[in-house]
Amino acid sequence: MSDTNSNVDNSKIHRIFNAQLINQYVVSESLAKQRINKLQKLSTTLMKYNGEIKEALYLDYKRPAAEVDLTEIFPVTSGIKYAIKHLSEWIAPQKVATPLSLFGSSSWIQYEPKGVCLIISPWNYPVQLALGPLTSAIAAGNTVIIKPSEITPHSSSVLRKIIEEVFDENEVAVVEGAVEVATELLKLPFNHIFFTGSPEVGKIVMTAAAKNLASVTLELGGKSPVIVDETADISIAVTRISMAKFSNNGQMCIVPDYVFIHASKIEEFEKAVKSRILDFYGEDAAQSASYMRIVNVRNFNRIKSYIDNAIENGAKIVHGGESDINDNFIEPTVLTNVPLNSLVMQNEIFGPVLPIIAYTNLNEVISFIRSGEKPLALYIYSKNKQNIRQILRSTSAGGTCINNNALHYYNHNLPFGGSNNSGVGKSHGKFGFL
Repeated sequence: MSDTNSNVDNSKIHRIFNAQLINQYVVSESLAKQRINKLQKLSTTLMKYNGEIKEALYLDYKRPAAEVDLTEIFPVTSGIKYAIKHLSEWIAPQKVATPLSLFGSSSWIQYEPKGVCLIISPWNYPVQLALGPLTSAIAAGNTVIIKPSEITPHSSSVLRKIIEEVFDENEVAVVEGAVEVATELLKLPFNHIFFTGSPEVGKIVMTAAAKNLASVTLELGGKSPVIVDETADISIAVTRISMAKFSNNGQMCIVPDYVFIHASKIEEFEKAVKSRILDFYGEDAAQSASYMRIVNVRNFNRIKSYIDNAIENGAKIVHGGESDINDNFIEPTVLTNVPLNSLVMQNEIFGPVLPIIAYTNLNEVISFIRSGEKPLALYIYSKNKQNIRQILRSTSAGGTCINNNALHYYNHNLPFGGSNNSGVGKSHGKFGFL
């Protein structure tokens, strides 16, 4: 990017920020009815552009249309519907008790908007992870600048069209661009920053926010483990793990990253997972209309290096392993005999590779999970209540599902977020509003 272009971009960024800074109190004084009208218009306009969103996501990395409805459109429209239903209750003053020593006075909590907010959204769910946080920000009466990912340019372009149709830029605006744009935005004194992405970039965002004492919500990631014990229903476990693992080609922050399976069940699991992948994508996943691609060559090479490293160190391929760099295609791949010190077990995979590890002692599994950073999600498949209680008591994660995968994300009554390396703060429903 040339200096001239950079100056033009910076001028636009500062102009929009200053306009929102001036307008923030007009927006903050809006009534519940006004905010609801904005949310309704956002939902209507999102549906209007449904076809363009699907086309954009296919152009960006061959996302199947049905998957767009399930993972991009529905989470946003259902979140808006939930916020509309509860908004009047959320913004009403919340009475609290007053101690006898302060007799004669009354006390209440009245939530105030943060002010001018920045949403930095990622490429893996470019619509949902921009408009989900935006729903909370609108409900809470804020102005917002959205910086979408430059990695999915077609999706970012449609997102900008939607926002420009619904809002004036002194209330909500989309600013497109690469790292330089994000860097310039992070210099500004936002009141709150909502970032979704990697822990490494999350640290950069938090450092920048600290300079202006801005509050942050960081939705990050990590290695979300699955434990399948000797009592689990393998058919159910395999179906749900496979659906979650290979949805969006494994490019999801709460995807099952690796699976610990009781040694007595591993052969049954291996056979079932191969069968399920064939059910989903046929004999050649590259020809399946339901199977998408890695987002770019850089991520393709990263994931491929994990597979190669694991095999070099003794891992075996149960299924898959084929790839094509010209199409950013990596076949759904299942690995066994995976060394715990291999790259695929040390780094978040963020791709369609599932390492499975046999275990006999649950305490050793728990010790391994505790030896790493706290994951964004943890999944347990078991019919043994004692085992379930032990895992819940002995581990820490942003959210935990029992006998299912990723389901907690879709419950607006639950807070969603990580812990330390996997995130800071919570979102969804009232938690996003707060």
